[in-house]
Amino acid sequence: MLLADLTSPQVRKLDRNLPVIIPIAAHEQHGAHLPLFTDSYLLGEVVRRTEVARSTEVLIAPLQWLGNSHHHRDFPGTLSAQPRLYLDLVQGLVNNFLEDGFSRILVLNGHGGNDIPGQQSMFEIRQQQRRRDDLLLLFSSYWKLRPTEVDPARGFRQTEMGHACEWETSMMLQLGPQLVGDYQQAADVDPQGSFLPAYRAWVTQDRSPVGHIGFPALASPEKGEYLFTLFATGVAALVDRIRCWNGHPWRE
Repeated sequence: MLLADLTSPQVRKLDRNLPVIIPIAAHEQHGAHLPLFTDSYLLGEVVRRTEVARSTEVLIAPLQWLGNSHHHRDFPGTLSAQPRLYLDLVQGLVNNFLEDGFSRILVLNGHGGNDIPGQQSMFEIRQQQRRRDDLLLLFSSYWKLRPTEVDPARGFRQTEMGHACEWETSMMLQLGPQLVGDYQQAADVDPQGSFLPAYRAWVTQDRSPVGHIGFPALASPEKGEYLFTLFATGVAALVDRIRCWNGHPWRE
C-alpha cells in the first residue's frame, strides 16, 4: 500500500511489523538519449510492480528523487545533495518510520551514487539504536536483488548495471519510449573500471565525456520488460523475507 494514499489514523492502525520500503533515486544527466529523471522513473516502475504483486503486505513511502549525484555535476540539469546532507536526509526518512513504531525497513535504491551514503546511513542508525534488538534495517539497489543473472540468450552484452546503458535504455524504451532519444547512434563506453580490485575515485567525465556508460545501442523494449520483471520479482522476494523474519537479532 502507498503511504501517500493513507490518512494519519489509517497509518496509526497498521501492524508495526509491516515491511516498509523507502525508495530513493536521483535527478541527473543520462547521456544524450535519456531524460534526467530516468533513475526515478525506473525505480518508480519497479516499486509499482512490487506493490501490485504484494498488495497490502508492504508499506511504500513516496519516492525520494533527490540523490547524491555530484559526480554528474559537469553535465547541466543534474540536481544533487552534498554527501553529508544526503546521509542526514536518508537517516531522517528512516527515523521518521522508527519514531512511528515501524521496525522492518528497506531503503530501496535506484541510483548507483546513492550506494555508499545509503549504506552508511543505515550503518549509523544501527549504532544510534544499538540497544534495540527488534530492528531490521536493510539497504539495496533494486538490480542487485535479481533472483538470477541476466540471460545472455536474450542478447544482452552487459552483465551488470551501467549508466544510460543497455539495461536502463531498454527499460525506458519499455516504460516511456517517447522520452528516449537516438540511442542507436550512442557509442559503446566500456563499463569496466581500472586498477581493480581497488576502488578508484572518479567523476563521470573521467570515464565518459558523453555521459553514458555501457552499450545503449543494444537496447530494446523486450529486454526492458524482461528486466522489469526480473527486478520486481527480486524485490518482492526480499519483501517476503522481511515479512517472515523471525525477529532473531541476526538470523532469518
